[in-house]
Amino acid sequence: MDRRDFLHGATMTAAGGAAALIADGAAPSRAQAQAPAGAAAEMAGEPRMRRYDEQRWVLDNVIRSVGLDWDQPRTIYWNAPIGFEGLADFAAIRQRVQKYADITPAFEATAKRREAKAAEAEKEGDRITARENYYMATIHWGAAQWPIDENSQKNIFCNTKKRECFGKYAALADHKIEAVWIPFQGKQLPGWLHLPYGYSGGRVPAVVAIPGMDSFKDGGVALYGDRWLNRGLAVLAIEGPGQYECPVLGIYMSVPAWAEAAKAFYEFAAARPEIDPQRIGVVGTSFGSFAGTISAGAESRYKACAVSGTALEPGWNTVFNEASPTFKKRFMYMSNIQDEAKFDAFAKSLTWEGYAEKIRMPYLCIGGEADELSPIENAERCVKAIPGPKRLVIYQDSRHSVGGVPAASLGPSPTGLQADFMAAALSGKTFPSERWFVDATGRITRTAI
Repeated sequence: MDRRDFLHGATMTAAGGAAALIADGAAPSRAQAQAPAGAAAEMAGEPRMRRYDEQRWVLDNVIRSVGLDWDQPRTIYWNAPIGFEGLADFAAIRQRVQKYADITPAFEATAKRREAKAAEAEKEGDRITARENYYMATIHWGAAQWPIDENSQKNIFCNTKKRECFGKYAALADHKIEAVWIPFQGKQLPGWLHLPYGYSGGRVPAVVAIPGMDSFKDGGVALYGDRWLNRGLAVLAIEGPGQYECPVLGIYMSVPAWAEAAKAFYEFAAARPEIDPQRIGVVGTSFGSFAGTISAGAESRYKACAVSGTALEPGWNTVFNEASPTFKKRFMYMSNIQDEAKFDAFAKSLTWEGYAEKIRMPYLCIGGEADELSPIENAERCVKAIPGPKRLVIYQDSRHSVGGVPAASLGPSPTGLQADFMAAALSGKTFPSERWFVDATGRITRTAI
């Protein structure tokens, strides 16, 4: 599939950029599955990064030695929204990937297999099997995009297949899902609007959900038993400037762009007849912790903010210059900056300073004591700067992806804690400003901040 195929027929289906509601039994049109016409943006090419170019052999040897999750447990968090059935797929992919170039083909092959199973099940009338496999295919198509840092035909092809599979899943899902496009700077930001299980009318609270830089909106709501939907919250799962699909659409990362996007997301959600405009929060993980903090500072109408897996180091020196070179290269693509020296200058603008000081809504920040991508003292600084009610929760021994340590197993679940906080805040509950330290026994030590 080339760029012309990607653009063919990709027009909006309703005023204001929102596609028609995809309810049970309704097949998504090509327009619902695709991006707006003219969306495939031209770029100057793949970013050039010295450490990545010169040490690619080191990266390949690390992957061969350590495996696909050499820098983050991404196969774990990509599998999380799928559930048990995805375990075998990811185990096979981990065995197959022996070098960086293996990643896209491994996920693409698995995506094609799951998509074929879904189509066969749908043909036989097995709707549940079909929707499960369309969802799994979506995740694998998204994962196949991850190593591609340019708007190549392969990236556009995988993005198109990802949207198509998710649209087919949405038509069969156990809750109502809508493909939405949020007007922004003459273009449109992509999203999926999920309504709570059993929704039958009226206005409900909602969250704008921001994924990490290695994640994507299509996996933002779990296949079954989603933590937000279970609590009666609608979810506007989005990708903002620079994230995943947005560079394909020509919408790139910058702090001012995110400040503007925060308002666009809020206003879009508040205008929906299903959503209570007085009960909209913003949540984020990893990169989403940074974008969520910017959003909360830029848009005071959000009722609460809850972030996890902190990325709050001003300038992002640790993740760009001390971690795997793939992080920096990916962010260069997100920012549409091919020259490394220019990007290094741009990176100085990546800060919450000037935004955190404006946050007066309840704010939750969950981080790992041993965060290797953004040292936890940066989260401490950010939270201290927030004048509103705040809670900083630090898990002993946890790295950037909060979990996988005794503190997270024996103490409060990080994901559950985030969801409970948000549900309570949107219902009007107030909180004291506290720092929680969850130790290896699960015990919580609370101190005022």
